[in-house]
Amino acid sequence: MTVLDDAHVLITGGSSGIGLEVARAVLAQGARVSIVARDPERLASVEDLLEAEAGDPTRVAAEPADVTDPAALERALGLLTTQFGPVDVLVAGAGAARPGHFAELDVAVFREQMDLNYFGALYAVRAVVPSMVERNRGHVVLVSSTAGIIGVYGYSAYAPAKFALRGLAETLRAELKPAGVVVTIVYPPDTDTPGFARENEQKPEATARISAAVKPRSAASVAKAMVRGIMRDRLVVTADPLTAGLARGAGVVAPMVRASMDRHVRRSGDGSR
Repeated sequence: MTVLDDAHVLITGGSSGIGLEVARAVLAQGARVSIVARDPERLASVEDLLEAEAGDPTRVAAEPADVTDPAALERALGLLTTQFGPVDVLVAGAGAARPGHFAELDVAVFREQMDLNYFGALYAVRAVVPSMVERNRGHVVLVSSTAGIIGVYGYSAYAPAKFALRGLAETLRAELKPAGVVVTIVYPPDTDTPGFARENEQKPEATARISAAVKPRSAASVAKAMVRGIMRDRLVVTADPLTAGLARGAGVVAPMVRASMDRHVRRSGDGSR
């Protein structure tokens, strides 16, 4: 079980939406929270807000950085770990969706979506995992999407990046488990956030109709499900019945395959490195 009391929880994309609500939720559990986001002014405002809500300015820190710039992200994380110590829980939540018809999207959009939604998370994971392995403890949380389980019309640039996070989480789970590091993959549904509002302005009509059939969840309710899953060391975390059903589609086979992988890792001695 992951204990959040006095843990250092680092959240990328923590200045709004789900990331901000996760920050609030883990602060309520006694964690120390550091957040990374691109907009310095927005970030400073959120830092002040969280400090006021926590009633303790020593439990909140923030540094601006673009997660698609690994050097800038490394610098920001270096400053935050100097202040709060090694990261105990990483929530790689920075991301955004750019919907549109496949044939009409410039190829640059596909690269941008992968850079932000996949590599932005990967850079953060690579920055904190060595310390977790060295200390034989830690928790990595990757934020995917329902569109990371099933392809959705209009998300040909976004969904592959979120599918990639699923593959990363599954692989890291097996590789990092022997080192005492827990991996969680979160599949939020449509969530009422500023990013979702911007996304709605760009959706093809069919995508908008599909989305309208499902009521968006509040960011606070998604964050609550995430924090509950983190504390229980869940590999898969969902926040609505539809996504939960999709995630359980391979529920009979996947645990057996994971157990088999764990056995092979133990027998090979590879996990003892």
